[in-house]
Amino acid sequence: LSRNLAHKVRVSDRDEVCGDFKRVYRATSKQEGQKALDDFVTKWKKVYPRATKSLEENPFILTFYDFPQAIWRSIYSTNLIESFNKQLKKYSKRKEQFPNEPSIERFLVSQFEPYNQKFSTRCHLGFDLARAELVSMFERRK
Repeated sequence: LSRNLAHKVRVSDRDEVCGDFKRVYRATSKQEGQKALDDFVTKWKKVYPRATKSLEENPFILTFYDFPQAIWRSIYSTNLIESFNKQLKKYSKRKEQFPNEPSIERFLVSQFEPYNQKFSTRCHLGFDLARAELVSMFERRK
């Protein structure tokens, strides 16, 4: 969201807009984050109505606050997704064409077996600290 927002504003306002938006996802609670988002929208609505409208209409901006604080950064950041997509591109670039969809699935599964083995014992930042709380959260949903 932050990167998308930065592309929708003038270069001269970019640092201030991004700094103000940073308060939204760096807040210590969901209520504080909601207040920071409301303040952000109020401040920038006249200058950038389309950018603030997309933030107002997105009900999932503050969803990461529902999870343990130890993993907030991993959730609001897109680093995990971008890393995985980079690996997908790297492996699929080796082959120029795939005759059908199942063939690309088979190819990627065979290529990602070593990748999965390599990362199977690793735990992303904060997830080890939040393991017990996450298990209890998802067991309640069953």
